[in-house]
Amino acid sequence: MNMLRILAALLLALSPALPAHAREPLEQAVADAAPGATVRVPAGVHAVHLKLDKPVTLLGEPGAILDGGGSGDVVRIAAANVTVRGLTVRRSGTDLTAMNAGIFVERRAREVTLEGNRIEESLFGVYLDGAANVRVAHNVIRGMRSLRVADRGDGIHLWNDAGCSIEDNDIAGTRDGIYVYVSPHNTIARNVVHGVRYGIHYMYSQDNLLLDNVSRGNLAGYALMSSHHLKVIGNSSEDEQSYGFLLNYIAHSEIAGNRVHRIDGQRDDAGGTVEGTEGKGLFVYLSQFNDFHDNLVADSQIGIHVTAGSENNRLWRNRFVDNRIQVKYVQNLAQEWSAHGRGNFWSDYLGWDLDADGIGDVPFRPNDGVDVLLWKYPTARNLMSSPSVLLLRYVQRAFPVFTPPSVQDSRPLMQAPSSFRPDHEPRD
Repeated sequence: MNMLRILAALLLALSPALPAHAREPLEQAVADAAPGATVRVPAGVHAVHLKLDKPVTLLGEPGAILDGGGSGDVVRIAAANVTVRGLTVRRSGTDLTAMNAGIFVERRAREVTLEGNRIEESLFGVYLDGAANVRVAHNVIRGMRSLRVADRGDGIHLWNDAGCSIEDNDIAGTRDGIYVYVSPHNTIARNVVHGVRYGIHYMYSQDNLLLDNVSRGNLAGYALMSSHHLKVIGNSSEDEQSYGFLLNYIAHSEIAGNRVHRIDGQRDDAGGTVEGTEGKGLFVYLSQFNDFHDNLVADSQIGIHVTAGSENNRLWRNRFVDNRIQVKYVQNLAQEWSAHGRGNFWSDYLGWDLDADGIGDVPFRPNDGVDVLLWKYPTARNLMSSPSVLLLRYVQRAFPVFTPPSVQDSRPLMQAPSSFRPDHEPRD
């Protein structure tokens, strides 16, 4: 009997230790995969937190779901040449400090492809943390609508990333749709963003291309801040609450061929505009040496608002159509808004064209001293219909010497120019 006990103890000592918990089959398949292999994820719900630390392709069969159970990152990529395609990824953690994400791409990652996935109920949809040459394309991303907007992450977040292509994604219900921070030489193209705070948000980035994106129904379409050498081409913004395009400290950039419709301001419970929140198609703040051309701004409360030292910008061939205030200009420096022999089209221009060259013979001046007075002292609006205000407007028209420094378009277009097709394509 003692001999049997001794033999049993020896067998137990020589047996391989059992793991503390058995791996989920998918986790085991990823662990066993050779570099360069394709791991097929079968249909069904897989409760996993995957770390891809070697070059593999994770390919979802129809109905394949990766579920993080509400903690951490669902998928974390820590190697070059990784592809994640065709999966539903859901239920990350909710820790903003830890930047929990549906798919988190680490700094060491290069040449990563995230394509054709659906990412939902995740704090950040995709978080790129210092990676390079990442392609994020044809994904559907839905944020955590149960959280306050300030407590959500972004749909796609770039931090110190370069050479990335963010293309053809559909994003909703996040904090910002696409957030780009300290990230040069990236292409953001043909994405659709709706139901967020800022559709596309730039900070401290340069040499980026924004091409043919669509923003609708957000607080603001494009919030471009503290960046330079951007090409913002062929994008659209519609039905936003506050801004179509907000430029704050933007320099040496091209804003061309964009379309802005119905930026109508924030509304109170009675349906009126909240004081000070008028909708602005273009808001240009402390921005210099930029080219604005061939843009359309229509049916908004304010077409373009320029303030805070924004100068040396060139505007030509833009169309300002049926905005309730075409221009709000709050500066003490006179500016000319025409270039290359062409000005802009203004739907409320009342001048004439005697020589039939398509350019108005009378300069377009959108604002006078009364406008400036009302912007600086809003309570003066009570005097709008008084004889003194009407007389002041007449004097300024009759004697331009009394007109304060403002915007002038010396070559206004009599007809709206044809639509602009940018000669730009996304980078490879």
